[in-house]
Amino acid sequence: MDLTDSAEDRAFREEVRGWLAAHLTGEFAELRGLGGSGREEEAYPERLAWNRHLAAHGWTCVGWPTEHGGRGLSLWQQVIFHEEYARSGAPTRVNHLGEELLGPTLIAFGTPEQQQRFLPRIVAVEELWCQGYSEPGAGSDLANVQTKARLDGEEWVVDGQKVWTSNAHESDWCFVIARTEPGSERHHGLSFLLVPMDQEGLEVRPIEQLTGGSEFNEVFFSDARTAADLVVGEPGDGWKVAMGLLGFERGVSTLGQQVGFARELEGVVEMARENGSFDDPVIRDRLARAKVELEVMRLNALRGLSAAVAGEGSASGGGAASIAKLVWANWHRDLGELAMAVAGPAGLTVGPSYDLDAWQRLYLFSRADTIYGGSDEIQRNILAERVLNLPREPRGT
Repeated sequence: MDLTDSAEDRAFREEVRGWLAAHLTGEFAELRGLGGSGREEEAYPERLAWNRHLAAHGWTCVGWPTEHGGRGLSLWQQVIFHEEYARSGAPTRVNHLGEELLGPTLIAFGTPEQQQRFLPRIVAVEELWCQGYSEPGAGSDLANVQTKARLDGEEWVVDGQKVWTSNAHESDWCFVIARTEPGSERHHGLSFLLVPMDQEGLEVRPIEQLTGGSEFNEVFFSDARTAADLVVGEPGDGWKVAMGLLGFERGVSTLGQQVGFARELEGVVEMARENGSFDDPVIRDRLARAKVELEVMRLNALRGLSAAVAGEGSASGGGAASIAKLVWANWHRDLGELAMAVAGPAGLTVGPSYDLDAWQRLYLFSRADTIYGGSDEIQRNILAERVLNLPREPRGT
């Protein structure tokens, strides 16, 4: 991939910068820097209004094909958008799961009727989505899903439990992996269902986190129902659809994520200069190493995306998606530890109301980075078994 902007790309970059500068004003200016992992509760209604403002001006789903309401941007222009959005300090959008995950999945696997029903509402941020994958006994091991669904006339009836369901309490719909073939095991017999959240057979219970927020939830399905035609792909083909969605999860928005990482690192460096810890050669070396690793991470992510555009899957591309997840998750967790080392004893205390500062919140939430979105152990198994063709890990009976 050519990493330099063409004249057209430079013009587009200026367009994005100019629009954000012109619109992150007034009430929206107060939202700069709000939201993100571990902070999803921050100014949620106001961020929703901002996300709908983006939609009204054509700045949602920018990589989607134009026939589905997107802008049809090239890969590099999508990178430019996400980078400039992050650099502007604009708040984290509330529509990530619909825009970056479910929407592309419906474009790839959904029926025309499903696309017509859901895609326009995702583009307009009129319906919000959550992800029903993880379960108490099936976190990173998605093939161990036990939630069941059965056909009852013109409806699927869903029973089971999901956990770590981000923003379920704010969502209108949930895309759910459920076992629809009795007696099936592992990745066989799973289906990908679209389930409405506002119904009697569904209960959402928030999970309070170490950071004080509760963006994660438990979701209980007890005879919850959804229409028979709201299965994406064929019944029993949910594993393929789910894996396709996870590929979209590690797409171009990760480049914007890394701009946010760079801003956090700059903040840690500034704190080190202010409190004198920058004079410690060990701290200074760790800061320099973090900066170098972040730049390598960005270039590696671009290389992986370039391979994806060329039509290479995770295996043919050297397991790029799994490598990227391993790298950024461990880097960000280490940044949280580095922030605490720089903060020194001040980082060990909080006020009586458990008022965490930004660096304490970073440290606590980043402990989960190597678990959510596919744990380190699962990513290493994928690389070993599917890319390097090593013997499979023994499975328990």
